[in-house]
Amino acid sequence: MIERSSRLKDVMKTPSGHDVIARLLYSFGLDENIVTKTPLGNITIGALQKLSLGKLNDTSIDALLRLLNSLDEKIVEEEETPVKEAWWKEAVFYQVYPRSFSDSNHDGIGDIKGIASRLDHIKNLGADAIWCCPFYDSPNADNGYDIRDYRKIMDEFGTMEDVEELISECHRRDLKIIIDLVMNHTSDEHEWFRKALKGDRKYRDYYIWRKQPNNWTSFFSGSAWKYFEEQKEYALHLFAEKQMDLNWDNPEVRKEMYDIAAYWLEKGADGFRLDVVSFISKSEGLPDGDPTIGSLVSFTGIEHYFHGPHLDEYLREFHENCLKKYDAYTVGECPGNGLMMSRMITGDDRSELTQLFSFDHIENPGKIRMDVYDFDLRKMIPEIVRWQTRYSNHCWPTVFFNNHDVPRMCSKIDHEGKHHDAICKLLVTMQMTLKGTPYIYQGDEVGMSDYPFESIEDYRDIEAINYYREQLEKGKSEKEILRRLLYGSRDHARTPMQWDDTLYAGFSDHEPWLKVNPNHKEINVETEEKDANSILHFYRRMIRMRKDNPALIYGSFDLIKTKKDIFAYRRQKDGRKFMIIMNLTDKEKDYPFTVHEKLISSNYEVYSNKLRAYEANVFEVEK
Repeated sequence: MIERSSRLKDVMKTPSGHDVIARLLYSFGLDENIVTKTPLGNITIGALQKLSLGKLNDTSIDALLRLLNSLDEKIVEEEETPVKEAWWKEAVFYQVYPRSFSDSNHDGIGDIKGIASRLDHIKNLGADAIWCCPFYDSPNADNGYDIRDYRKIMDEFGTMEDVEELISECHRRDLKIIIDLVMNHTSDEHEWFRKALKGDRKYRDYYIWRKQPNNWTSFFSGSAWKYFEEQKEYALHLFAEKQMDLNWDNPEVRKEMYDIAAYWLEKGADGFRLDVVSFISKSEGLPDGDPTIGSLVSFTGIEHYFHGPHLDEYLREFHENCLKKYDAYTVGECPGNGLMMSRMITGDDRSELTQLFSFDHIENPGKIRMDVYDFDLRKMIPEIVRWQTRYSNHCWPTVFFNNHDVPRMCSKIDHEGKHHDAICKLLVTMQMTLKGTPYIYQGDEVGMSDYPFESIEDYRDIEAINYYREQLEKGKSEKEILRRLLYGSRDHARTPMQWDDTLYAGFSDHEPWLKVNPNHKEINVETEEKDANSILHFYRRMIRMRKDNPALIYGSFDLIKTKKDIFAYRRQKDGRKFMIIMNLTDKEKDYPFTVHEKLISSNYEVYSNKLRAYEANVFEVEK
């Protein structure tokens, strides 16, 4: 039992205690080492009020205690066991956002045949598997993550036959394909919800209703509840108001979702990326969220569902009743889950998920996505190192910096693009030399960057549009709102893929649904194919290096202690040893020690005895 008198260093020995306290510290702009490696660890839970400099109050501490005492305390055992080899640990994944990848039917919207036509590019890059974002029938309130029919394809993307052909063409090239499965919510236009509104009691129980809403807020601004006159009640939507949360406590809902997953596995899908899967279980009674905690993490109520009371139980049931039969791979989107609770979900003896995405490294401590700031790589490294050294041999991390929900990391680090080439190459060097499964997002391989949006009319994402309206209502100036969107909008990741330097970047011969970045004249696949020193060719070389050297996959990770501006580590296995040294700043730095090893990769063409801005070098330690 965790109480106000419990010391922080003792609380952090439990999975939930570690991750919740670490997350709170992160929101204060503090690293967890302030508790684990200093006398501050003797501070009690009750004393967190002082440590938070007034950000937490008595009510917040009570809410924190309820949360800490409500979660499963089981954890993957710490015994020393060898890593189990698996195809997905060796694979490089390539994420495709269908709407923005390639348009085959000349309507300005990417589609399934467009993806199929570009598979050779993905294969030639060196990828082994594709993660394809949703292509199901949808009214597109959230670009396909609001599903109207899980067994039908969105008209503008193509047909079921197109998807079956895509799966076949992937497999013909020895590419595996995982597809996005949204299990937390459906569209309000889904047949289940329509029947619920008509009074069908069976389908009403598929969703979450209340006569009076609690204070939970939506990830897309405003209340997480929408009133429906037909039922004279409110229904829960953690995301867009057309994305209605499913009631996973209803066993019929769970069976429906397992049947849908089996349907796609029978069609040949190799597994799933599971959208916000850690949100499927909510606290009994749906209590109000603590406003103070909500202000710290930006979403009121999240403590009641980010790792709900039955999450592990439902994931094990999903595995037992569906996934195990097909030996299906799963990677879960699990916002808020930290290192220890992630081990509970992905341990190879837990039978829940294969892997997951955790996002704490994507923003600097104390920052959120809409904040205006330059990302500091140095502040990311402690989080990276924790996942490299403390995730245990029972688990395997994902290594990613971009996806469809975040601005481009190269732009977050360097908005003016002064060191664009070096940063892009540094990021892939890190991906291919750290322990874990690399996930490349479309366009990473040519160095696609953020779009120079100037007006709200340029945006398409519901999150950006709702944020703009909400901030205007709060009295914020349009200039300030647009500046924040320029730093944080998801639309940056969704601009059309840049294939060549023609009018619409080779994505389409019709005006695209979202504007093409003006820099496509220089940054595109066709141009970079002709330049042996391009980002594209560097990606191919780094992927090949990883595949040719098992030490870069299954080898041990050993951090080399240096000054904070330098990130250095060793990977070694079966007598092969590599040393990686990176300058995390835009200033020239001295090498932290004399290096005699053989240089086998660098993001600079000519060697120097100094580490230049964002230089990333890989050395092989010769026998």
